Amino acid sequence: MHRMRRGLSTVAVAAAIVLGLAGCAMPGVQDSGSQGDSAQSAGGGGPVEGAVPEKSSDTAVVTTGRMLISVDDPLVAADKAGTIALDAGGRIDGRRERAGDRSGGTARAELVLRIPADGLDKARTALAELGTRTETSFEAEDVSSSRRDLDARIKTLQTSIARYTGWLATAQKTSDLLELEKAISERQTELEKLEAEQRALDDRVSMATVTVVLFSDETPVTASPRSFGESLAAGWTVFAGFWASTGLAVAFALPWLIVIALITGVAVWLVRRRRRRGAEGATGRAPMPPAPRAMVPGPAQDPSTRSAVTVTPVSGETTGGEAPPHDAPR
Repeated sequence: MHRMRRGLSTVAVAAAIVLGLAGCAMPGVQDSGSQGDSAQSAGGGGPVEGAVPEKSSDTAVVTTGRMLISVDDPLVAADKAGTIALDAGGRIDGRRERAGDRSGGTARAELVLRIPADGLDKARTALAELGTRTETSFEAEDVSSSRRDLDARIKTLQTSIARYTGWLATAQKTSDLLELEKAISERQTELEKLEAEQRALDDRVSMATVTVVLFSDETPVTASPRSFGESLAAGWTVFAGFWASTGLAVAFALPWLIVIALITGVAVWLVRRRRRRGAEGATGRAPMPPAPRAMVPGPAQDPSTRSAVTVTPVSGETTGGEAPPHDAPR
């Protein structure tokens, strides 16, 4: 009897295990079937031929361009080009103009326009209608990787700042507070820098940069004076321009002239000083005594008619000797 009860218990436990396994297997079969039906319903139609893949929202492109346009009046055309950019929702980042002159220079205007990327094609067509296009070039640079890198770094810093801020709220020691505040300040500075780079990159992506150069091929005609008054005015203009240029030249050379004058003055003073010292040394020496004069008799004649003859001693002879007269009789 006892053995029969034990056998019935074993059979009951085995039946329960079998039923449990069957219950677990049933949902799996249903799920696999449903998954298969879903797969068949999704792929039953097959791929559609000629389908264009959707453009990723992470794509970032920076567009830059340059247009050279020949127009009759560059200054008037520059105003129209600025209006085109403003009407498209853009702005003018730079403008430089040069009017034509009598020396032969032609009028020219250069504008740096920022135009929304979505309306670039329409604005480019409107700009081309201002005159005759002589050169057009546009480039597109993909900066998607740079944009994703900036986004990741910004998110990392934001998470780090939030974590350090939480630690700062629970810090007890003064040293810990100081270290946490320093770390938060450094990360906040870096975050602001990255956010500025991100804003600049977003601006470059959303707004294309187009440089428009407007010029005129016509050479301005130089008008000659037609009356005495115009001639006088033209002459006075040239006269005033000459003296103005001369004044500028003198003002430019004045510092050099002052330095050259100082150097010349010092050189002249040194030369005169040297000459003055040489003259004083020459006057301080004792003068040489004059040679003595000797009285020699002349040829034989009356002593009363004798005249004194001055004889200069010859080198090598004594002053006391008598030189023979040249006119002595033989």
